[in-house]
Amino acid sequence: MSKPVKVTDGNFSSEVLSSNQPVLVDFWAEWCGPCRMIAPILEEVAAEYGDKIKVAKLNVDENQSTASRYNVMSIPTMLLIKNGEVAKKIVGYKPKEKLVSELGL
Repeated sequence: MSKPVKVTDGNFSSEVLSSNQPVLVDFWAEWCGPCRMIAPILEEVAAEYGDKIKVAKLNVDENQSTASRYNVMSIPTMLLIKNGEVAKKIVGYKPKEKLVSELGL
């Protein structure tokens, strides 16, 4: 059973860009209401689809360099990264069924 992995500016390359499976990176912050709403959904996605996708969480307040590099202007923003490249960008809260569908899981 997988859980979301905490990523930072320092380990983003090794945890996300070098991953051999797709990574869904959640750009979030403590003060963001919709971010708190989607957090349990991402826990479920990590637990249920951990064999297909890795879920990572990046706090934008603590890791502004990575958020800036990927032009994250509003949160929550989720980037699906495959083979080091952004394959999909999802902005805002989504119910689990819609998120899973958009990710093709």
